[in-house]
Amino acid sequence: QVQLVESGGGLVQAGGSLRLSCAASGGTFSSYGMGWFRQAPGKEREFVAAITWIGINTDYADSVKGRFTISRNNAKNTLYLEMNSLKPDDTAVYYCAARKGRLTSPGRDGYDYWGQGTQVTVSS
Repeated sequence: QVQLVESGGGLVQAGGSLRLSCAASGGTFSSYGMGWFRQAPGKEREFVAAITWIGINTDYADSVKGRFTISRNNAKNTLYLEMNSLKPDDTAVYYCAARKGRLTSPGRDGYDYWGQGTQVTVSS
């Protein structure tokens, strides 16, 4: 079973940037597809971005496409989310998640393991 710990959240002004990291342990990181999700106050958790186990194929929610970049370093067991041009609507708790299997397509659901989340707050 893999354990996931997010970091890198914080307070940033609109238009700014943040880089989130997700450190994985307890499993073979390269065996998992990975994703980022977020949950804003009073809203349901939503998909943000996903990446396949080898890091070739990615998928993004329309709301972040062109502003966010998901990547991974399997040698470091770490997942990243580079967030640029941040907007107040991006304010949320961000979670990383792992999905078992070396699938060829990134997924928006079916995740098996979740981190505790890191808070991102974007001020206007």
